[in-house]
Amino acid sequence: MRSSNPVFSRRGFSRDNGHAQFNAAPQAGGPAVGTQQGNPYAGGNPYAGQNPYAGQNPYAQGDQQTYANPYAQDQYGVQAPTTDRMTMDDVVMRTATTLGTLIVTAALAWWFLPVDAANMGKSYGIAVGAGLVAMVLALVQSFKRKASPALILAYAALEGVFLGVVSNVVDTHIANGAAMQAVIGTMAVFTAVLVAYKAGWIRVNRRFYGFVMAAAMGFVLLMAVNLLFAVFGGGDGLGFRSGGLGIIFGIIGVLLGACFLALDFKQVEDGIAYGAPREESWLAAFGLTMTLVWIYMEFLRLIAILQGDD
Repeated sequence: MRSSNPVFSRRGFSRDNGHAQFNAAPQAGGPAVGTQQGNPYAGGNPYAGQNPYAGQNPYAQGDQQTYANPYAQDQYGVQAPTTDRMTMDDVVMRTATTLGTLIVTAALAWWFLPVDAANMGKSYGIAVGAGLVAMVLALVQSFKRKASPALILAYAALEGVFLGVVSNVVDTHIANGAAMQAVIGTMAVFTAVLVAYKAGWIRVNRRFYGFVMAAAMGFVLLMAVNLLFAVFGGGDGLGFRSGGLGIIFGIIGVLLGACFLALDFKQVEDGIAYGAPREESWLAAFGLTMTLVWIYMEFLRLIAILQGDD
């Protein structure tokens, strides 16, 4: 399981069919052993190499060997809870820690980096610098094979500084109350996607993954081109981030963020089902944080466009 930044690649999708949902029992379709159905994750487990018992499959119900395996399964092939495997509680705690760090630094930046006319340049410069460093840290973590809690928390802290200043600028000079509205919008999207995912209304399979990644790469490419035109040509570049086009692309950005939340939930579910190491919960928290930041920024931009035109 890797980071879920909408720009970065993912792995860990091995089940193509069925409604994905939290705490779902292992689905049918795995290789059969003997006359009984074997583990549907056997042969497709991305964490098999990290499991000291991977060479002697404890899921194989046709095998009569007896293992002294602390990860033993019950008669239905459900893995028993262990202390070194990722659980939902681990993901919730790591995500709360990462988001909490981001929120605290955002609040500090809001209060201690004023955005009045006299201090705007200095505060904005600090915010841009923090954002660039955060992006570098995110790239480093995304290409690392293992989670680095210190790196992830550093990213969250610096990203919080960036968001705090930008939110203050928008809230003070463009649209009063925009930051709180963006927070409420982000929470609403998160809740809606979670409910839809648990209810099985969202089918997260390879086709869904491919469509979302293609759409995200196209979106990012267009925004990069728009940014280049804005830097070298002035104004808002091609106009993708202002006016009517800005509203359309803002809505698309929010929808893409919602799709990436579904992919994040699927990765968490698969990591728990596969018996991923506990450290993978940090990657899950990292991915969820980046996706929520994406959605928040799109909401903030949308609100600034809508209220700025009034």
